[in-house]
Amino acid sequence: MNGAWFDIAHMLAGGLVLLSLMLLYQDRMFALLNVFALHAVLLSASVAWQAQIQGAPHLYITALIALALKAVVIPVALRRIVVRLGIHRTIETVVGIGPTMLAGMGLVALSMVVMLKATAQADPLAREDLAFALSVVLLGLLMMVTRRNAVSQVIGFMSLENGLILAATGAKGMPLVVEISIAFSVLIAFIVIGVFLFRIRERFDSVDVSALDAFRGERR
Repeated sequence: MNGAWFDIAHMLAGGLVLLSLMLLYQDRMFALLNVFALHAVLLSASVAWQAQIQGAPHLYITALIALALKAVVIPVALRRIVVRLGIHRTIETVVGIGPTMLAGMGLVALSMVVMLKATAQADPLAREDLAFALSVVLLGLLMMVTRRNAVSQVIGFMSLENGLILAATGAKGMPLVVEISIAFSVLIAFIVIGVFLFRIRERFDSVDVSALDAFRGERR
């Protein structure tokens, strides 16, 4: 029975890696937001399953926070921001989708090799979940550096934070106070990012961060 439970936990964590790769593949803004919402739903399911396996009821609160905040509130708010700012539907990228996907698969392989060796003496469940979590974190970083649009960079940051939550819950969870403080920190960060997006749009008439490079050094 325990073996089947572990397999489901690994399937959910592996699904997060797959969805992170799907985030890299998206070139349409609304499709990106939809995949991110699904990413958050799967994270919530993974955390809830960890709560069941570990016998840690407080992780259900983490799962509920992830479901409400990241699967509903943030995607809906970002969708409204995209509509209000009139952001182009196509996502601008630094490099093509093909090279980005190849780099993403390379990062996943690197995560597996490094983490599985580094945690050879750890609990089998935590060991593999940490490898998946590192993959999600690195893919989130890759998304942030390969996208020019500020909204897609926000999505990359949020998916990276999902990987950190997966790592913390896989490693026998976090204290409840830490989980709640992280949730509020993410919410505050999202509010600041929303203001930041509107200021960029107001100042440069675009949310393409390359406009900041063009503005650099301008004298008032």
